[in-house]
Amino acid sequence: MSHGRIILRPMTEAELGARLPALIEGYAEDLQRAGRASAATARTESERQLVDMLPNGIATPDTLLLVAEDGGQPVGWIWLSLPTPANGRDTAWVYNVEVDADRRGRGYGRAIMRAAEDELTERGVTRFALNVFGDNPVAIGLYESLGFRVTQLQMAKTVSPRS
Repeated sequence: MSHGRIILRPMTEAELGARLPALIEGYAEDLQRAGRASAATARTESERQLVDMLPNGIATPDTLLLVAEDGGQPVGWIWLSLPTPANGRDTAWVYNVEVDADRRGRGYGRAIMRAAEDELTERGVTRFALNVFGDNPVAIGLYESLGFRVTQLQMAKTVSPRS
């Protein structure tokens, strides 16, 4: 389904504040499902990582927090990290992409990712990458259809002490 041209614009501090609770909660749930945090520690870990990665909110250096709009109406957002010596001089990272709940299943995720690619290309970025949790087949399928390929694979197994 065509949505015209998705426009990405800078997020305001108020918009970030409005989206943070869902971001923190969603990532805490991901950490629990992946076995990387317990129910008791997941939210704290999610908040800690967010503070580390966005110490200055929307003014964090080398960070793009962008609202995706279709026809002037917000439909989602994307968080990009521009290339730096710390994260790879030629690689930008997608830290989060989210389509608003009432807009899902309509092609906006694909449109936001394509608009982000255009934004990065205009900035001279030649490569962008992302991490995705293995239990998210919809996202994995989207990213593969957009040309992303697995470059690393992390696996884990939960074990119990033998009695």
